[in-house]
Amino acid sequence: MRAFIAIDLPQSVKQAIAQIQSRLRAALPPEARNSRDIRWARPEGVHLTLKFLGEITEEQATMVTASLQSLPPPGTFRIEMKGFGFFPNKHRPRVLWLGVNAPATLGSLAAEIGAILEHQGFAKEERPFTPHLTLARFGTPTPEPAIETALRELHDVTLGWFDVSGYFLFESVPAPGAPSFYRKVASFGRLDSSFTTFHREVP
Repeated sequence: MRAFIAIDLPQSVKQAIAQIQSRLRAALPPEARNSRDIRWARPEGVHLTLKFLGEITEEQATMVTASLQSLPPPGTFRIEMKGFGFFPNKHRPRVLWLGVNAPATLGSLAAEIGAILEHQGFAKEERPFTPHLTLARFGTPTPEPAIETALRELHDVTLGWFDVSGYFLFESVPAPGAPSFYRKVASFGRLDSSFTTFHREVP
């Protein structure tokens, strides 16, 4: 299975992401709005990745689950979705991202997960942890001035915040003729049945 560890998002935030994506798509020239060169993330599948595992076996999934269940559960902390940008930069964009404002607890959680899984044979991340939500990917890394202009208008917009107290092991499941969907394999920490959320409508 192709797997990763991530924090799920409340429905209100996913709805806000869908609004942002629609607004940015509308800002593009008509011929570019349905271009296959821009692959928009499905709002229902957007998540906050803590550790990408890649292809793993069922046995490894069991090992990962046991390892993460041995970690102390994270204390509840709040994250806010605000700010936008491109990886690696706006001149050669590969990824359009939505920023995540969070306390040091989030980075510590990612580091703890990375450290315990390194002992299980998973490679250590070479790049520093940069929390973000992926909105779109670009096949050709060329500047997107229309999107840049639209993002400047959204500079101070907050898509919402929510409280986090747990995370999941996800499996990316291929769907013939459609984007992959994500299945929750295991959960860690305290996962409430409802999120404490605030959501401002995108202006």
